[in-house]
Amino acid sequence: MSSKSPLFSIPINQRPSNPWSRNLKALLFFVVFNLACLMINGSQFGFAIPKELLDACRVTLPPSLACNGATKPTTVLMCQWFAPTKLHITFETQGMGAFTEEEIDRYIVKDGSGKPIGLELPTKFVLIANHQVYADWWYAWCFTYFMSSQDVHRYVFITLKKSLRWVPIVGWGMQFFNFIFLARSWASDRKQLATDLASLGREAEREGKPLCFILYPEGTLVSKDTRPRSKKYAEKMGINDMRHILLPRSTGLHYSLRSLAPRIPDLRLLDLTVAYPGKHFCWRCIPPLGFGQDYYTLRSIFFDGVAPPAIHIHLRMFDVNAVPIGNLAGTSQSTTPDPKAKRTVEVDIPSDEKDVFDVWLRKLWEEKDDSMDNFFTSQSLAPAAAPSIDIPLRLRRKREILDAFCFFWPASFAYLWGRLRG
Repeated sequence: MSSKSPLFSIPINQRPSNPWSRNLKALLFFVVFNLACLMINGSQFGFAIPKELLDACRVTLPPSLACNGATKPTTVLMCQWFAPTKLHITFETQGMGAFTEEEIDRYIVKDGSGKPIGLELPTKFVLIANHQVYADWWYAWCFTYFMSSQDVHRYVFITLKKSLRWVPIVGWGMQFFNFIFLARSWASDRKQLATDLASLGREAEREGKPLCFILYPEGTLVSKDTRPRSKKYAEKMGINDMRHILLPRSTGLHYSLRSLAPRIPDLRLLDLTVAYPGKHFCWRCIPPLGFGQDYYTLRSIFFDGVAPPAIHIHLRMFDVNAVPIGNLAGTSQSTTPDPKAKRTVEVDIPSDEKDVFDVWLRKLWEEKDDSMDNFFTSQSLAPAAAPSIDIPLRLRRKREILDAFCFFWPASFAYLWGRLRG
């Protein structure tokens, strides 16, 4: 391989050692990121503890000081400072989930010079994507930052492994963000997912807030361990396996859509096909069936400073009412009151409706697999004529740096203290 090959195109275990200047930047990232996390935790604990005191004193803080929303630009800022990259977004113009030309023009937000700076998409949706690397969720979160003027990124909810719940600092923060922690066992996860989805749907419905629920139907990354399991499952079910991604499991997504759709009539399903340059960019030297984690990890991106030059995203959108999730009016529902008398609705899915949705989702994934084929040969997830935009991962306003580090928290404390003394 040529010594001039860009680092992102070289497997991590074959890259040269970092120079001392890069190690200093890695140390700086460690300090800055953990400072941001500690400030976020401080604001979360600080606002959570005196909530009843605030209510008793009839003190209402400005909405911009809400701890959850104001801290979520941190992901974009870390990319801007330590791992610069951009989103290369293409739109589906034919087949399932296609956009019309009029919709694309309406959804793209441009600045005064006509340069695309974001997307004005619907604000209540479930977001699904293929799962290539652990940074997928990070970049999906960044993607929501550029969606609409209603700051959708402030209302992102992600499903995570239950073991991450009590990770110091980060795990605590994710609990305050109301992320959903699952044990990866449907028998035990069903009740928890029903409770959490009911709460999210109720808040979005009653308070008119945006909602972004991120879910990865594959359940795990494509790797040398998961690839054989996907093949074995395909053989067991008598279906074709995927070539570049894993077979999706439909149960969690199907259940989520059926739980949210009755509460949110205008719910959308956003489908992202995501690919990273690297193993593809130099495909003559590196096998195209390599695994994303061989080229991109959270450590290599932010500590080593080797970010993908672009995150390729192919976007499709569905009205959930047009997705075959089944006849909700005819389903049986059981209600279980929680200690605060809020209802959790558990929806039983008839087997025939589950089969129909499973086939629909598998077809969607087969088209993703075809898109990945196209990416290997042409560096694009879409046909050459498909509309596309590039959006650098940068904050829109400099003042949001203060939000990312919760520097509003000392000012908020002073404001509250002054009100209480008065």
